[in-house]
Amino acid sequence: MQRETLASSSSPSSTPSTSDNRPPPEDSWVNTYHRLLPQWQSLALSSQLIIPISISRVNQVDAQRLDVEMSAMLKEQLVNVFNLVKPGLLFQCEPELDAFLEFLIWRFSIWVDKPTPGNVLMNLRYRDERAIETGGKVRTGLEGPGLTVGQKLWYCIATVGGQYIWARLQSFSAFRRWGDSEQRPLARRAWTLIQHIEGIYKASSFGNLLIFLYTGTYRNLIERALQARLVYGSPNMNRAVSFEYMNRQLVWNEFSEMLLLLLPLLNSSSFKNFLRPFSKDKSSSSGGDETQCPICLANPTVPFLALPCQHSYCYYCLRTRCSAASSFRCTRCSEPVIAMQRHGGSINVSQKQ
Repeated sequence: MQRETLASSSSPSSTPSTSDNRPPPEDSWVNTYHRLLPQWQSLALSSQLIIPISISRVNQVDAQRLDVEMSAMLKEQLVNVFNLVKPGLLFQCEPELDAFLEFLIWRFSIWVDKPTPGNVLMNLRYRDERAIETGGKVRTGLEGPGLTVGQKLWYCIATVGGQYIWARLQSFSAFRRWGDSEQRPLARRAWTLIQHIEGIYKASSFGNLLIFLYTGTYRNLIERALQARLVYGSPNMNRAVSFEYMNRQLVWNEFSEMLLLLLPLLNSSSFKNFLRPFSKDKSSSSGGDETQCPICLANPTVPFLALPCQHSYCYYCLRTRCSAASSFRCTRCSEPVIAMQRHGGSINVSQKQ
């Protein structure tokens, strides 16, 4: 009797459980998959986000400067080959020569997926930022494919062809004097258009420079247009340029500029007269031919005597030296010259100044 009561009490509860265990529809799995697929893709992309990296701006600028120096060295060597060529021929073909050298550097570096000489020294390489944005397996933030064939060709057209065409256009317009007011209106308009294009390009380059200093990406407009970013070639490699060399170069540049500023202000004859008593060859110079002028080492056509030592000089040589320095000393005996004499007539140096 008790078993029947339990069975009767459990029979109502078994009915809903049987209805809940019914199999789902056949397309429910497909619907669930399509509903959860966007969330799964967003989670997959979030786990592959690009690591933000910061490339040294000094490295990028130094690499560009080293490329310019390399091109200048190649140009100097190529010009030395044509030393015996007709003068002025290389000057007329200078834009073609620069374009040829730039093409050689591009052909054997960027075209074959290798960095330029400056980028090699600075441990840099080009990376296609468009391919990085699609996602991929990122470990250090430096991974990514190099430039595509299209990017390489456009880089060559912009750097080699663009610079050559612009240089030729400027030289041709200057030679034809398109900027003169008396020229034809068409030439005047072309000159104005060239000036406007140059101004727009310089303004854009300045704006790109400010963005580069702030973000550290894309040194010039060409790299920004092609989305060719410079990244480190090896994450564990240091710069190849030593700061010691850079410091020595800066010190030498400042020292040479200081000398160029001070030398024109110094009187060379005063230094010679000051150092002459300490020279070792004083006896040899005084024991020379007394009939020759000790300044020009020639027989004086209009001989004058320096007083009071009475050594013979050319009038022009002695007069210019006495005018340049009031305390001029004789080059033979280092005696101060106070007057000039010819045939018994004397001219006081201090009076003629």
